[in-house]
Amino acid sequence: MALLVGGSIALGLNQRPFACAGTMSRSCLQAAIVLLGLQLDLSTIWQLSASYMWLVTAHVLLTLAAGLLAGRLLISEAPTSKLIASGTAICGGTAIATLGPTVRALPHQLALALAIVFLLNVIAVFAFPPMAHALNLSQLQFGIWTALAIHDTSSVLAAAALYGDEALQVATTIKLGRTLWLIPLILAFTLWETTRDPAGNNSRGGRPLRLKLPGFILPFLAATTAGTFLDLPHSVEANASVLSKSLLVVALFLVGTDLTRDVMQRMRGRVLGLAVGLWALVVPLTLLAVLWTT
Repeated sequence: MALLVGGSIALGLNQRPFACAGTMSRSCLQAAIVLLGLQLDLSTIWQLSASYMWLVTAHVLLTLAAGLLAGRLLISEAPTSKLIASGTAICGGTAIATLGPTVRALPHQLALALAIVFLLNVIAVFAFPPMAHALNLSQLQFGIWTALAIHDTSSVLAAAALYGDEALQVATTIKLGRTLWLIPLILAFTLWETTRDPAGNNSRGGRPLRLKLPGFILPFLAATTAGTFLDLPHSVEANASVLSKSLLVVALFLVGTDLTRDVMQRMRGRVLGLAVGLWALVVPLTLLAVLWTT
């Protein structure tokens, strides 16, 4: 409902009602993830990571390979295909925004990739829980599936929270492992682009390429460590859970306010076909992999 209300306001006004909605939504989402860490313990994270990291690795590498290959066949603009492939493989808008300067994406290429991924995230939030109920997926299965198949962390957590608390905890942990792939991906693309330009400069303005890492990972692990080794009162964990879900709702509302008519008009052409086709391949294949391994 928060997502729909935010989108309705933006479409009705045909402008973003909050100038800094992107920054505020990221801050709310990161705070929600950190608070969720208080409800987990390191043994759970380790067990899930050890059991399913190979699945995360296979998903990331195969999706990247398929996206880059399809991009070469369908799209003449290499930066756009790199953004779509990376966003689908790892963490949606975060990967796209982070990699944009590295792969020398022009503003309209970056905006188009972000708009398409945004649309697919909205579809996923509403479509995944009913599909899971129809397939009678367990909390574990749904948590893993959403963590792999949905682009952005906010939409992963939203869909998982609708299915259950266990699914939310599983999805958060697996998504964390998937997001960490952003680090080697940035390093790889930085090396690739620097090889093409030995000076290591962005072709637009001569600025050096920089490595940006997700800011919520270390605080999340610190909160999880505190939840594991400190005897926190039950009221602290309960309030942290409520506040975490409330911040997630606020983040989704702010995400919805980015859905302007201009964003909708950008969603067309071969780039849309690449993004939708790649996601249509990822969704059923990851589901089959989850059913096979759990």
